[in-house]
Order: sequence, then C-alpha cells, then structure tokens
Amino acid sequence: MTMPCFAFDTQNEVKEDSSPFALFKFGFSAYKNGHKDEAVKALRFAAEKGHQGANWKLARMYAEGDGVKEDDYQAYKMFEQVVHEGADQGTENESYVADALVALAGYVKRGIPNSPINSNPSAARDLYLQAASNFGDSDAQFELGKMLMKGEGGQPSPNQAARWFRLSAQKGNAGAQAMLGNLLFQAGKTVRGLAMMTAALEHANKQDRAWIRDVQEQAFSISDEADRRTAMVLAEDIIKTGDF
Repeated sequence: MTMPCFAFDTQNEVKEDSSPFALFKFGFSAYKNGHKDEAVKALRFAAEKGHQGANWKLARMYAEGDGVKEDDYQAYKMFEQVVHEGADQGTENESYVADALVALAGYVKRGIPNSPINSNPSAARDLYLQAASNFGDSDAQFELGKMLMKGEGGQPSPNQAARWFRLSAQKGNAGAQAMLGNLLFQAGKTVRGLAMMTAALEHANKQDRAWIRDVQEQAFSISDEADRRTAMVLAEDIIKTGDF
C-alpha cells in the first residue's frame, strides 16, 4: 500500500512513515508558508510518534484558533502531555515544557467553560512557580509576581512579588519592568520608578502597552517637574543599556 504523502511543494515532501523530526520539520515549514492544513496533518503524525515540539505547536494552534477551530480543552490536554513528558536539562524541550506550564497555569487560574477544568488559583500559582523556578521562564515569573502581589491562590507577599518581578524584568519582560518600577515609585524611589515605567512602555507589546501607559501617566501626574525630567534622562539610559 502506498503511504500518504504531504507536500506543499516538490522540495518538501514527507510520508506518514517518515521520522518524527522530518514530519515536525515539514509541518513547521508548511505552517510558516501558510499551508496550515498540511501543517496540522504532519504535526499530528509527528506528535503521535512522540515529537514533543509537534505536540506543543499543535497545542498552541488549538489555544489560538490558528489553522484549527479554537479548543481550549484540547489545547489543555496537549499542553498537559508536553509537561508529563518532561525535558532533559539543556535540551530544546525545556522551552516547550516551560511554555506548556505557563499555558496550563493560565487555564487553571481562570478555568475552561464546559470542561472538567475549574478555576483553581492555588494550583495555578504552583504551576507558575514550577515554570519560574525550574525553567526561569520570564512570563511565569511575571504572572507569579502578580499573584503574590494580589494574594491570589495564597497569602500575599509583596517582597516575594518584587523578587520575581526583578528576575523577569532582567530578562526583558516589559510588564515585570513596569510593575517593578511602580513598586519602587510607591516605595519613595520616585525617579528610578518613573524611569523604569517609561523604559518599559517603550518596548512593551500592544497587549501590555495600554495598562503600562495608565500606570506610568498616573505616576507622572503626581510627580514634580524636576523628578520627571531626571527620570526621562535615566529612562533613555535604561533603554540603551537594558539595565533594569
């Protein structure tokens, strides 16, 4: 019997019985070239053969409704499988597991309607802690810091929150940089706080820019002119050096 082939062009052809890596490579290439139906087929075969990256990519596609119908519970189950498989230290699979932990934490924190996954902030906090501690994931460190600040899933701990914000900020997470700057501002370190919030705003993504701007503008509105001017100069230096 002839094996089914996947081919979006004559130079990228693989068969169902190809190696997991070949299927994953084809699927990822097909995805980047806009052939998402072919990508999904190849990635599914690669995932079934145990390729962790393929499983992770499919989970992301289901989570975002990217090339497939959005299905959070399906994404949850696939992320869970990635975490269950784990990763050897120093391998690329570490990034898959870390991202999957963050995704699972988000689902567990808010719950998934019409599924067995109910909101459980305490469990979400534990998942963020795993990703933050074991893998040094900056998004996990940022989200864990927010939960610790608000006391979600456990007792509040501003000091621990600041620690996680700092670790995340040093990796370039704009949200963590803004939160840390706001904490410094509230603690009386006006210039440093203003500067950090301003620098964070400069390279924040579209999703975070609105709330960072609100926090930064509120702080600027209650600061005197001298502090504002000094903070702007310091912000330029932070942006150039990346030293938060």
